[in-house]
Amino acid sequence: MLRAFAGATGQALVHLNNTSGGILGGDRLDLRAELSPGARAQITTTGATRVYRPRADAAPAHSAAHFDLAEDSLLELLPDALIPYRGSRFAQTTTVNLAAGATLFWWEIVAPGREASGEVFAFDQLRIETEIRAGGVPIAIDRMHLEPLLRPLESPARLGSCRYLATFYVCRAGEPAATWGRMQEQLAGQLAAQARPCAESPDGVIWGISSLTCDGLVVRGIARSSPALVTGLREFWRAARLLLTGEPATLPRKIY
Repeated sequence: MLRAFAGATGQALVHLNNTSGGILGGDRLDLRAELSPGARAQITTTGATRVYRPRADAAPAHSAAHFDLAEDSLLELLPDALIPYRGSRFAQTTTVNLAAGATLFWWEIVAPGREASGEVFAFDQLRIETEIRAGGVPIAIDRMHLEPLLRPLESPARLGSCRYLATFYVCRAGEPAATWGRMQEQLAGQLAAQARPCAESPDGVIWGISSLTCDGLVVRGIARSSPALVTGLREFWRAARLLLTGEPATLPRKIY
């Protein structure tokens, strides 16, 4: 982790940096972040997270992240894509705890591999587990287990002709249900305007939106290419942030 910079709206901007350039077989990475009451932070990465092919005798790599957001704090978690290389085995677990009034904007993008090198769903195993709690109560539990060599992701029952996946969470503990209804209606209009069948266009993208049990929404997307997802995520983030906080969204600075 590099030192924090002052963000455009007063938040602390933090870059996560892996000095090895990627994740190797058997690696165990742990991240814990605690936001004090009223604190505002934006966390991003310095580039895509690359998961390399391990030695045959190496254990799967694992990354665990835990975020505790105190009362009225705000976290924007905006990493670059996760790229699982050919033969890689990787598990990621993320836990977020929201105290009263705490706000979360968080997106994730999963790539199919190194497309330029002909790697499309050539990884062995990818597990991504997420849990978000508000006031100690789970509001989102998501578990994804991909084994493309055993269960091909190109199947029409899975991703079909799409290759990239994205998830975007917007949460605030204790926010009235009416707020989420307005936001869902607004974002649904944007989702519909962007949708294009993956099988018919190289920029094809499919979006969906759903309310959580309370205190938030989740947007999911699958696409033929990364730019289609990134463009959509930025637009949804800007709209959601303006509606929820009354402030414009500011992309994290990548050059420092």
